[in-house]
Amino acid sequence: MTMRNAKHATFTIERVYPAAPARVFAAWSNKEAKTAWAYCHEEWPVSEHVFDFRVGGREYAVTGPAGGTRHVFNAHYFDIVPDQRIIYAYDMHLDDRRISVSLTTVEFFAAAGGTRLVFTEQGVFLDGYDDIAGREEGTRIGLDNLDRRLRQRRAA
Repeated sequence: MTMRNAKHATFTIERVYPAAPARVFAAWSNKEAKTAWAYCHEEWPVSEHVFDFRVGGREYAVTGPAGGTRHVFNAHYFDIVPDQRIIYAYDMHLDDRRISVSLTTVEFFAAAGGTRLVFTEQGVFLDGYDDIAGREEGTRIGLDNLDRRLRQRRAA
């Protein structure tokens, strides 16, 4: 019999972006904008992307290396306050194997020169296929991508 386990963990990342809350929120709430920054591996194409950004809506994205393991993100939006807050729950799969289930809150606060974003994820990591360190690292990469994108747009 295979031993199964569930490890619970939470992390919070805070960032300040050089853009107004409405602009940072738009980067999360628009399909094209989010696709441009949200995935941590630029060389992995997004092969499927459903984006229904509304309370009760869903986001479903499949990425991964060409010909390799499919990384599947399947989210449901529970609370959206424009320019202030997004709350969603999601599960991650590697091919057909569920590796985690998480609840995420993204908060947007006006700050000097832009927006302070507070990202909090409460996760359950299943059977040793993923862990909090890897998830936090991937999230930081995505948030770095967002920062670069906002700065490029500002300079243009």
